[in-house]
Amino acid sequence: MTDPLAEMVTLLQPGALLSKVASGAGAWRVERPATGQPFYCVVMEGSVRLETDGQAPIDLEQGDFVLIPSVVGFSMSNTGQETATVDPLTVTMRVDEIRHGDPLAPANARVLIGHFAFGSDDAGLLVSLLPQLIHVRGEARLSQIVGLVRDEARDQRPARNVILGHLLEVMLIEALRSSAGTAASPGLLRGLADVRLAAAIRKIHESPERAWTIAALAHEASLSRSAFFDRFSRAMGMTPMEYLLSWRMALAKRLLRRREGTIEAIAGQVGYGSASTFSIAFTRSVGMPPTRYARADTEPNRR
Repeated sequence: MTDPLAEMVTLLQPGALLSKVASGAGAWRVERPATGQPFYCVVMEGSVRLETDGQAPIDLEQGDFVLIPSVVGFSMSNTGQETATVDPLTVTMRVDEIRHGDPLAPANARVLIGHFAFGSDDAGLLVSLLPQLIHVRGEARLSQIVGLVRDEARDQRPARNVILGHLLEVMLIEALRSSAGTAASPGLLRGLADVRLAAAIRKIHESPERAWTIAALAHEASLSRSAFFDRFSRAMGMTPMEYLLSWRMALAKRLLRRREGTIEAIAGQVGYGSASTFSIAFTRSVGMPPTRYARADTEPNRR
């Protein structure tokens, strides 16, 4: 059976940029502007207050994991009422970690933080299907995976980037499925948490070439057309046909980048009866014809 969540993470093509250990002591604070890059944090010791634009503050505890798929402005600080003996924004570089706050006081928090990048041209679209912030607590499996990411990032062993890429994919999938539920913001996680909608979403991913209609997808979900349309739109944040189109275009881009077949063959794989109708839809969605997109320079190591 096709797994939409795993497919989406694979298409995102995560790649490691940075992983480091940071600690805080006394009264400390870190402020970061919006970058749009994915960011994760694991609390190794103590507690941390996380504040992100548009969200209520969260007090993170030891073992907590946070993922921000597209970084908005955020800050991290101590959770206690420590007296500021130095400027809370003070940063001291140590051999094995970065210290924030008082460089001489005992640490009241220690975190592993990491930045990575999504290599997909559709990263913006795919990230829009994810929650703005994912907070996971008490998941031992996820902690183990993050530990492997940390160890691999620190070493310079052969095939390091390949291993890190696969570990990041596993970490993302584990984090996303650990946080799935109807309480999630509109997007793929919330859609997959609805058993009826999940059936239709999986069918879209299994057979993107089918001539899907609202009626056919509603039948897969065992719902009336109107009930399915409303329920899908609320859960996913887009209509069924918008999601179908976006997924077809994401797959088409990947096939074109890999040069897997002629334009006509690719058109058939993503649900279009002719190269001309596919070309019109692709140009309208992407802003250039598929032939030009296929000729464009691409990264040599795209998967």
